[in-house]
Amino acid sequence: MRVGPTGARFFCYPGRDYSMPNERLSRETGAALRVARLVEPVFDSLGFRLVRVRMIGAAGRTLQIMAERPDGTMTIEDCEAASRAISPLLDVEDPVSGRYDLELSSPGIDRPLVRPEDFERWSGHEAKIEMIVPQAGRRRFRGLLEGFADGQIRLMVDPADGGSERAPVSLPFAEVSAAKLILTDRLIADARSRRQSLGAVTDGSDWNGTASEEIHNGDENG
Repeated sequence: MRVGPTGARFFCYPGRDYSMPNERLSRETGAALRVARLVEPVFDSLGFRLVRVRMIGAAGRTLQIMAERPDGTMTIEDCEAASRAISPLLDVEDPVSGRYDLELSSPGIDRPLVRPEDFERWSGHEAKIEMIVPQAGRRRFRGLLEGFADGQIRLMVDPADGGSERAPVSLPFAEVSAAKLILTDRLIADARSRRQSLGAVTDGSDWNGTASEEIHNGDENG
């Protein structure tokens, strides 16, 4: 038995508008992959974009679905609408066996990077990138994003030997296993600046260690 939408939790941080290629880097497997294939067309029809699906928690019984609008925003009302749209489908198709909680969220501040436009949008910020295939003898890279071009992520990377000079690298987007922003003071300041530009709409930039807003619809179960 699944819990949701009555047990669903919503964490929302609106973002900003960029227009770049929207191919998503999909690395889901198992139940998460089954869910992604089900919900992505529904999100598309509503004007949302799927970011990532994961099974999380100590027992792996929380289904976490991240989504956003093409302009980077995702209000609490958007989360509720998305949850109402996908919950009947999840009930019917039953892609996750047994009992689980549904958590629908926006990507947050230190967000995953899953589309080519993400690497352009967050150029100038620190990121971690893990590759499927080693590049120059390395699978893991950390450095300053410098954008995206011709299928390649541009990064000023920290040296593997502990040196002080960063070096430019190009990493093929198609061979990325996972990528995400690193939480820094600059990233938080940028989020606050974006919040001011959006007026009263919150985007989680009032960082307090959780950067989340939580809503419980009905009774919390499990």
